[in-house]
Amino acid sequence: MVEINKADPRILVIRMSSLGDIILTAPVFRGLRARWPKARLEILVKPQFLGAVSKSAFIDAAVPFTGLLPVLRRLKAGGYDAVIDLHDTPRSRFLCLFAGAPVLRYRKDSLARRLFVNFRVPSPSLEKHTLDRYLETLGQLGVEPAGDGPQLSDWTPGDRPPVLKPGPLKLCLLQTAFLGDCVLTLPLLKKVKELYPDAAVTVVTRPETADIFAASGLAAAVIEDRKKTASSRLGEFARLTAELRAGGFDAALIPHRSLRSALLAWRAGVPVRVGFSSSAGSFFLTHKVPFSWLLHDVERNLALLSPLAENLKAAFPGLRQDSAAAPALPKGGKVLAGVNPGSAWPTKRWPAASWARLIRRLAALYGGQVLIVGGPGEKDWNSEIERLAGPENCLNLTGKTSMPGLMEAIRPLKVFVSNDSGPMHIAAALGVPAVGVFGPTTRELGFFPYGPGNAVVETPLACRPCALHGSRSCPRGHFLCMRLLTVGEVFDAAAERLKAAL
Repeated sequence: MVEINKADPRILVIRMSSLGDIILTAPVFRGLRARWPKARLEILVKPQFLGAVSKSAFIDAAVPFTGLLPVLRRLKAGGYDAVIDLHDTPRSRFLCLFAGAPVLRYRKDSLARRLFVNFRVPSPSLEKHTLDRYLETLGQLGVEPAGDGPQLSDWTPGDRPPVLKPGPLKLCLLQTAFLGDCVLTLPLLKKVKELYPDAAVTVVTRPETADIFAASGLAAAVIEDRKKTASSRLGEFARLTAELRAGGFDAALIPHRSLRSALLAWRAGVPVRVGFSSSAGSFFLTHKVPFSWLLHDVERNLALLSPLAENLKAAFPGLRQDSAAAPALPKGGKVLAGVNPGSAWPTKRWPAASWARLIRRLAALYGGQVLIVGGPGEKDWNSEIERLAGPENCLNLTGKTSMPGLMEAIRPLKVFVSNDSGPMHIAAALGVPAVGVFGPTTRELGFFPYGPGNAVVETPLACRPCALHGSRSCPRGHFLCMRLLTVGEVFDAAAERLKAAL
């Protein structure tokens, strides 16, 4: 235990790379700031990460590692009361010898890592997340962790707050990505309406996702971007530009990180354009918000409001019921569980035989059929699953529902099992407990089912994630991320939620 009796200690944290590890230091700095509000907190990083740490809400200064001699001089002159080594390399250990202050070091367990990677020798020490190791280091100072993970408040945008005109605002939200991305944008739309109840919000989205925003009841208008079907992409871009310019919008929120979306808002003359710093069109934005893979996509989207507001937590808005769109169910039938086995990406598909065994076990659990949903392109795949599971156990609506119909088919379910895809997020938005079957993607990418009561079933492999959205084939050729997932694991996760609802 190291005791610091000063009200304003100087503390240096050493974590020179990489970006993800530096982002994970935020809870450490948050805990230090909570214990010593007047402390001077500094971090030693490589020069390429200075921009990232400049966004921290807790760090007073960043010391660039430009060579051993300059850093040694800085350590000698720093007058630090404690040095926290979260890097734990020979170089960081050498620097600490000259710190002239007590040194606290996290347990990296490098040997255990090498033994596991090279020889698959397991070790209990590897079960701890890096962040947990960081937070344990605070205990050596008698500091209690202030929260246990990254938060929106950890990183503040460096841009000046936008100046918006007084009176009712006209806002534009551009989200023309996949179905799941659109569903995960709904809490942002809800928060906008909470902050600016008199604002008229127009959403620009693709035709196939327009009903998602319409069902929220929060959009004053929905403009369809037909970029995938228009005879001329340039012509469609020009049409949208003219329509947005005519709308006279005061600001645009752009969760879609594409060049086209940012360029569209700029060409339309929208004066305030807020998007992510990692956007391909970030140079067309007036305000850029840091993008972190360590947050759920819902929270990342909410961060777009950080130049305008605080307290950005928000739940999914209610999706308005459309009874007329509800599909007809068998008379006297009982359908409590649903599955979405298909995907545009083959590597996101759990084997058909596994889906079939899961359906049979779920149907036997409550004595009813299991709903199967999917798009027109997934008919063959889902039909094979229906054949293997037994048609008597299935209600196969693949390719037979509109978007409102899909929502109404999922709404009454007690559990919904899906790959990492849009219908999974629809279930979560509707409050239906969702179980995500994740293979090539991981929950750390931020697209797991959002909210309490949901779960992700996945196999921990060093090669995951292999892609952001999935791929046509396994890059390693073994497809173990899906093949190793057992029916028992997925069934137990689904049955737990189903029994709680019965």
